[in-house]
Amino acid sequence: MTQCINSLAQIAQKYDAIIFDQWGVLHDGSCAYAGAIDCLVGLAEAGHSLSVLSNSGKRAAPNAKRISDMGFSNGLFNQIMTSGEALWHDIYQGKIAQDDALAWAEGLRIELTDLHNAQAVLLMGLPDAAKLADWQPVLDQAFAADLPIYCSNPDQHSPRADGLVISAGALARAYSQRSGQLIYYGKPHRPVFQALSASLKAQRVLMVGDSLDHDIAGAQALGWDSVLIQKGLYASAFSNADHDIVLKTLLKDRACQPPTYSIEQLQ
Repeated sequence: MTQCINSLAQIAQKYDAIIFDQWGVLHDGSCAYAGAIDCLVGLAEAGHSLSVLSNSGKRAAPNAKRISDMGFSNGLFNQIMTSGEALWHDIYQGKIAQDDALAWAEGLRIELTDLHNAQAVLLMGLPDAAKLADWQPVLDQAFAADLPIYCSNPDQHSPRADGLVISAGALARAYSQRSGQLIYYGKPHRPVFQALSASLKAQRVLMVGDSLDHDIAGAQALGWDSVLIQKGLYASAFSNADHDIVLKTLLKDRACQPPTYSIEQLQ
């Protein structure tokens, strides 16, 4: 049964490492959530190991800058791992034979080209105002050419200050429903968790996230405990409703197992 808590400090001493999702947990894409910075500073000052694990198609460095620009000191985190970082390293190590894309591909022996000449598609993210219908011609062309799509952000929606926006995972899902070749990097899939876990060397790990499908399910697959943030992806569902009923409904709809803990927001 999921235990409701009022602060992470209540349970932090049980764990060797605490890992945080980004959007919906630390910030809304524009600014840090109220109390989030103070919460992490308090945990760090108490000696807890803190890291970030994000379904971002970009590499770790630009995400570290994004978080820092929102007021989270670089010194708070032992490591920042993204799905884009994990994918980059697998390509670099030979495991897988945008203005943003150009920066991401630096150091790799790959050539970025137009879709007509491509051997694969890298799907990192979508503009905030994106609509699936706008990208249908791209999916049609990729499917006709039997191109594999490497999706480094499986999130289908992402929280913003004014609500949810469609994310790259929604486009990837549409491609997979047509039986297109699709390779995911990011939560809940194991590569990004393993990439971070290998460097943590921690036995007792706690994952803090706002997605049952990605953060919580991925953590459970590795045997980690988890905390569900209510005021993130499911903010509208939990708003002014009974917590247990909402959680039970969400778990049933997503065929997920319950998180270890649940908390209103990072505090």
